Amino acid sequence: MIPWLEANTPFPDVSEALTTDAPGLLAAGADLSPQRLLQAYRNGIFPWFSEGQPILWWSTDPRMVLYTDRFKVSDSLKKTLRKVERSRLGDGPWVVRFDSAFESVMRSCAAPRKDGPGTWISEDIIAGYTGLHRMGYAHSAEVWLDGELVGGAYGVCIGRMFYGESMFAPRHRRLEGGAGLSWSPSCAARACACSTASRRPATWPRWAPCRFRARSSSTTCARPSPSPPSNAGKLRHR
Repeated sequence: MIPWLEANTPFPDVSEALTTDAPGLLAAGADLSPQRLLQAYRNGIFPWFSEGQPILWWSTDPRMVLYTDRFKVSDSLKKTLRKVERSRLGDGPWVVRFDSAFESVMRSCAAPRKDGPGTWISEDIIAGYTGLHRMGYAHSAEVWLDGELVGGAYGVCIGRMFYGESMFAPRHRRLEGGAGLSWSPSCAARACACSTASRRPATWPRWAPCRFRARSSSTTCARPSPSPPSNAGKLRHR
């Protein structure tokens, strides 16, 4: 049995999360306001639920951690990154930006996938995280081609951690010669990792199982200690 949270009910201690049936499930209810989300992340808790379910709060243990200084880039992605960098320096069609289209990245992540009608990213989730973005805690990295958003990733940055949430690449967009853009989320993820590492951290933990290929760059670890309630993780928008 998990507790039901009212609007002003604090989260239970993460040690009370279920260990069987639904490992990591901690509580249900409350809301998805930016303030509630910030409190959750600072205590190692995150929301994750499907349409028709109440808001479910999780604190998984262990969880995946991607160390930014161990981020492995495949040869093919290195080639693409060099192409994007040359494009940027030469005023070409490719651009990588930060925080220029946060809500658009979220909505693209929420769009239907090839194996289902959509994701768990609801309108309430979008409203809550865009609120965190306005507060300076949620950020996006975006890949643009000829002015079109063709890939991106977003997450939450608090203290020493960047919590990667989701990423996307449109299926309909094809390059000259028929090549797809499946690499673009990894390009955005790489940009997030580099930007994160340059500011403070050494880790990129993700609450849910990571969807991009990070097998040689990541590990699992015990649930992190709650972050102190400060503005240490707040980044300025660019």
